[in-house]
Amino acid sequence: MNFNGRSILFVALGCGLFVVPTLGIKAQQATDPALQSRPASDQEQGPDPLKRERSDEEKFKAQKEVRQELKGAYKTWLDQDVSYIITDEERKAFKNLGNDEEREAFIEQFWLRRNPNPDSPDNEFREEHYRRIQYANDHFAAGKPGWKTDRGRIYIEYGAPDSTESHPSGGSYQRPIDEGGGETSTFPFEIWHYRYLEGIGENIDLEFVDTCQCGDYHFTIDRSEKDALSKVPGAGLTQWEQMGMAKKADRFKGGMESLGTGPNSSTNQSKEFDRIELAAKLFAPPPEQFKDLDAFVSQHKILSGPALPFEVRTDFVKVTDDMDLVPVTLQFNNKDITFVTKDGVAKSELDILGRFTTLTGRTVQTFENQVEVEEPAELLQNEMAKKSVYWKAIPLPPGLYRLDIVVKDVNNPDHMGIYGRGIPVPEFHDEKLGTSSLILADQMHKVPSTDIGGGNFVIGDMFVRPRVAAPAKPVTFQRNQDLSFWMQVYNLGIDQSTKSNSATVTYEITDAANGKVVLQKQLASADLGSHSDELTVNKTFPISGLQPGKYKVTIKVNDEISKQEIAQSAPFVVE
Repeated sequence: MNFNGRSILFVALGCGLFVVPTLGIKAQQATDPALQSRPASDQEQGPDPLKRERSDEEKFKAQKEVRQELKGAYKTWLDQDVSYIITDEERKAFKNLGNDEEREAFIEQFWLRRNPNPDSPDNEFREEHYRRIQYANDHFAAGKPGWKTDRGRIYIEYGAPDSTESHPSGGSYQRPIDEGGGETSTFPFEIWHYRYLEGIGENIDLEFVDTCQCGDYHFTIDRSEKDALSKVPGAGLTQWEQMGMAKKADRFKGGMESLGTGPNSSTNQSKEFDRIELAAKLFAPPPEQFKDLDAFVSQHKILSGPALPFEVRTDFVKVTDDMDLVPVTLQFNNKDITFVTKDGVAKSELDILGRFTTLTGRTVQTFENQVEVEEPAELLQNEMAKKSVYWKAIPLPPGLYRLDIVVKDVNNPDHMGIYGRGIPVPEFHDEKLGTSSLILADQMHKVPSTDIGGGNFVIGDMFVRPRVAAPAKPVTFQRNQDLSFWMQVYNLGIDQSTKSNSATVTYEITDAANGKVVLQKQLASADLGSHSDELTVNKTFPISGLQPGKYKVTIKVNDEISKQEIAQSAPFVVE
């Protein structure tokens, strides 16, 4: 089964108001010897103006200035590197970010959303994009960087043309007959031909003219602009003008172009509107991928058709002191998805739009993906009883967010599902023992070194595919399956003399019906990584020996150096 997905950051702002009761100066002098000894001038002096509490208005103004001010590499990235490919919504979201950690995570997700192969550590889209920028700077510079020129922009956005008609010195030019025919002289110009441009059309010709003869070719929709003799009296006459069938002055009596007349020239005016529309499409900002889904996320629009059910699981893994990784897992029942059979293959497509926002409604990360489920038609009936899982890992600083997700069944557009819930991303305090989520997985294994840290379901050096359940319900495993669990431990104490940790890790499985421990094992932290304040606990084992029923996995950590204990539990059902 093939279920491939293509694949967001914020700090919550808190504002507290508190009142401290104060005493008069004389009353304080009676009880404060230190104050009695201070000079009267100091006693009567008001609070230090440099240390006074800022008003709410001043705080909000300062926060706004921080968000709006972009400098250095981040300004270059927004205004230069991605200026032609970033959507308006993404630009607005990036400008609203409050610190460099948020910006770094945004940039990482920006490229991940565009990676044609999210399972690969290499991002072909990003590499090709920067190659195009370099090519534009090398070949199209003209008193300004090549990426700023019209040819550079078109090349960066759409790539190299399929063919080019180049006239670098201008010179003699034979007009087509519908422009009156005849010979004239031109400024340097180029015509780029594209056989197809997505969202624009087929057989596209783009014309660039260097009227300053300085190497700066600008895009034009006026085909007469390249005519160097168009405004020279008596020069560059068309064939029809030479024959007395037209006057040169008639070229300038209106219209966007000052072309000569000839057979079929009546169609030139109607073509002007086509070129205006072409220019509008070429230079329009890239649209959101799933615009039709946005209202369900931004405005919490209510579904009008049958709901597409799916389950969502969020986990939390520490990345740095100021950043967590938040894996988001969606699970679908294949029987709830619409399949279309063609050429012996049954295929379903889902559009997924997810968005993290702050409590004030500010967007911090958005992810858009189109995923497919493909099955041989003859096996579809067997696959309908199975589930499909989608996964996306989002870096976020600690804080409280709202996660909204909307999913559309492409083969049945009225069949949609929505999800919205508050997500508290935890903060892992220094010197306080902490753990990631305890993940119960149906698949888990080490990944090759080339895949570490990237790809679907990859956390660190492990492939961990979580089991997902409906809200407030335990995950379910069949007796013929393996049960895997994964958890990380943070901020273990380190003995300064040995530079090693010293903790006991105990994992156990308990029968929920009678509280009996059916499996227990104890590990020393040194066996999992002796010189680190962080360790990973993972284990896979068959559950065929467990009777059907409800159980619970518990992992306990007893840190002998910091004298702290912590435990995580997760229920599951064996069928």
